[in-house]
Amino acid sequence: MLMNPKKKAVLERIKNLEKAITMGREYLESGKHANWHGFRPLFTAKVRDGKALPPHKDWVKNVFLPSRESALKQAQKTLAKLN
Repeated sequence: MLMNPKKKAVLERIKNLEKAITMGREYLESGKHANWHGFRPLFTAKVRDGKALPPHKDWVKNVFLPSRESALKQAQKTLAKLN
């Protein structure tokens, strides 16, 4: 049976958001994934001595994670509506 394309897209978004949240939490706990592309700034990177700086842990905790968690809740609500 084929899956509805909208439902498939929402499921893919949920999977990607869960991965981003996991990587953000691992970065806060151990510093892993400091160079992950999801943490890169959109326009210009902060560079010191020719190397890109990792994101500030406060930014990950107070901006990155809450925005991804909010988007995840919204995607889950959308999926519930599609079912």
